[in-house]
Amino acid sequence: MKNILMKSLFLFLIPLLLWSQNSERNLSLENWKFQKKGDSNLLQATVPGTVHTDLLANKIIPDPFLGTNEKQLQWIENEDWEYETTFSLSESELKNQNIDLIFEGLDTYATVFLNGKLLLETDNMFRTWNTSVKNKLQKGENHLKIVFKSAVNFGKEEAKKLPYVLPGDEKVFTRKAQYQYGWDWGPRFVTAGIYRPIKLHFWNNLKIETIRYEQNSLTDELAKLNFIITLNCQKDGDYNLKINDETSRFNLKKGINKIQFPFEILNPKRWWTNGLGEANLYSFQINVLENDKIVDSKKLNIGLRTIELIQEKDKIGTSFYIKLNGIPVFMKGANYIPPDSFLPRVSDSVYKNIVKNAVDVNMNMLRVWGGGVYAEDIFYDECDKNGILVWQDFMFACAMFPGDEKFIENVKNEVIDNVNRLQNHASIALWCGNNESDEGWKNWGWQKQYKYSVQDSTKIWNDYGRLFHDVIPKTLDSLLSKEKNIYWPSSPSIGWGKKESLLQGDSHYWGIWWGKEPFENYERKVGRFMSEYGFQGMPNLKTFKKFASNEELNLTSESVKSHQKHGTGYETINEYMVRDYNVPKLFEDYIYVSQLLQADGMKTAIEAHRRAKPNCMGTLYWQLNDCWPVTSWSSVDYFGNWKALHYQVRKSFENLLISVDEDELNYKIYLVNDSLENFGGNFYFDLLDFNGNKLWSSNVVAVVPANSSLIHFEISKKAFEAFNLKEVLLSVHFNSQDKIVNSLYYFVKPKDLKLTKPSIKINKIDDVTIEVSSDVLAKNVYLSSDENTFFSDNYFDVLPNEKVIVKLSKPVKNIVVKSLFDTLK
Repeated sequence: MKNILMKSLFLFLIPLLLWSQNSERNLSLENWKFQKKGDSNLLQATVPGTVHTDLLANKIIPDPFLGTNEKQLQWIENEDWEYETTFSLSESELKNQNIDLIFEGLDTYATVFLNGKLLLETDNMFRTWNTSVKNKLQKGENHLKIVFKSAVNFGKEEAKKLPYVLPGDEKVFTRKAQYQYGWDWGPRFVTAGIYRPIKLHFWNNLKIETIRYEQNSLTDELAKLNFIITLNCQKDGDYNLKINDETSRFNLKKGINKIQFPFEILNPKRWWTNGLGEANLYSFQINVLENDKIVDSKKLNIGLRTIELIQEKDKIGTSFYIKLNGIPVFMKGANYIPPDSFLPRVSDSVYKNIVKNAVDVNMNMLRVWGGGVYAEDIFYDECDKNGILVWQDFMFACAMFPGDEKFIENVKNEVIDNVNRLQNHASIALWCGNNESDEGWKNWGWQKQYKYSVQDSTKIWNDYGRLFHDVIPKTLDSLLSKEKNIYWPSSPSIGWGKKESLLQGDSHYWGIWWGKEPFENYERKVGRFMSEYGFQGMPNLKTFKKFASNEELNLTSESVKSHQKHGTGYETINEYMVRDYNVPKLFEDYIYVSQLLQADGMKTAIEAHRRAKPNCMGTLYWQLNDCWPVTSWSSVDYFGNWKALHYQVRKSFENLLISVDEDELNYKIYLVNDSLENFGGNFYFDLLDFNGNKLWSSNVVAVVPANSSLIHFEISKKAFEAFNLKEVLLSVHFNSQDKIVNSLYYFVKPKDLKLTKPSIKINKIDDVTIEVSSDVLAKNVYLSSDENTFFSDNYFDVLPNEKVIVKLSKPVKNIVVKSLFDTLK
């Protein structure tokens, strides 16, 4: 009898418990169907998802990434699509005072119907749409239908309304991921769908709308914070706000309340970037209580740090660098793009791996590029945990944009949504208005190309100025405290053909690749902060085999050509390869050499940038990752495979770097130290032939100051006049008590090296450790296996009688070895 009474009491209390708590229900888990508008056949859909992935799952279309399938799937972007589901609501759920329907991401032009009635119309992929549905729901079955209008057709309709053409075509009218329209590394898949979750939010009396914090002061002894919490309250009354173990009482009025809660931390630990210290985070549990019962709660992780963008006049122009916790920090990193053409299928593990790939090669910054999307929360969480600063673009790239009131207001709300979501992350360093729009307008000849009148040109530029120099910065002013509000209107500030681009602001230097200039120009064209530059490398053979048959594995096949989106990409790679390498005949060898070529070019650039410290204080190459399997500028391909570039970047981004430069008379040995400690030790210099014989040597005692780049030794070129520089290399070592750093310097291009056939041996130490050795110089040793293991090092040089230890991610039976010599046959 007692059990029966307890069960009855529990059943009675369920509605009260639901009514007294804030809760969510994920409607993405319901049974969703979709169809092309006008069709009668409903198909199974996955939410979150996209039209393309749903069509693929239903076997209506082939895999978009295979072969040349992209071409035959362009019809999808011109259609309208309908999604629908039913969900059942209980009487207890309906008893909640408030029920909101939250769409975290609709792509893009959606008309939403609830129980047959128009509920909402959306026009921005980047916004969260939240609408009250308490009075529109019914007990039992409810019907939700979302009709997606073709973004392509919408954009073209909007374009017709203007008397001139805006650079960027129809995509500039759509607040939608611009890379979906195709880029010089990505396919055109202008998709649609419910790409983030849909939720019902049940709440009573009160809910937390937003939380942000100000860091009023930070010393080694004390951090003074101020939490600013916006609450939506349904009735006047007294409530307790508890943050961790501290509680304050507030009298709230019905409606929106903004309250402040000071908080102090004794002996705070600062948040540091990767390579400089721990990325210390503090966790906060924020609860709002009524009569000692939690009404709503949120969690927040923050990092305590000061960050500044320093732009000061100096002897060569104006500085541009990040100061973290009072220390000038050289930024080492890359540009990040969306990791898939179809975002909902990207798992948290992929985002974690992207950040891990950055951490593992000594990066401390990633730039979220403006032609993609604002990344998922997990991406920023991982950057917070791992000490990776984020240069955050707003989502505008390589175009000019409308200036009508509806568009401007839409962008303003987009900024509010995303800044409120992201601003508490320790990783956010800088907000940037757009990618290359300022440069495009001033340097790419748009006025001449589109034949603008003076009136039209003035109108377009004024619209640009209003958006990026007025609306966005003013919106940031309203949302961010001073220490978080670092805004840069456009990246770069000046185009790469202008002399001033190397003297102030950030630089995108594309003289190499686009301008076909030699890699050596990287050593001369060094700006204050190099936020873009790059060179393409092909993905490995396994990646090609994911989208092309064996018969198609050649540079003339349509499948291979369709996975190169730059108009003259393969021709450019080949032109540079001819300059520096013997061009292989075999496709597999060609891939391998293209990766070496890419790695060489980026090594030249990165080391030139780092040698120029403190005049140059940042180097972010283009690009870290891919959105599909493709030949591109990435250092990690779509499937997560490291190219030769990524292995090289790990060496070139080490805190302590040996770099050799030369002028007409001398070889100059730099030691670049990005760490915050001094190192004392010995430099050893050896001129070796390819058989390992020592032909010349020297050494010097050196003290390497913290946070410096200095020439520590110079070798006269006359010292090596008696040697054939095609048959020798310079080996440089720096040994200190805590550090051992090595570097090899070759005097001629790879194609001019007089290599001999190496006998490379692999000695198995244990199941996941091998030792690689060679009788003569083995240049660019490449290890591979059909068993998908990851090698801790690859594409490395092995000196005679040297032993290189390599770790494997898992045991393998067979390892295939290749060196540069093997491509000469």
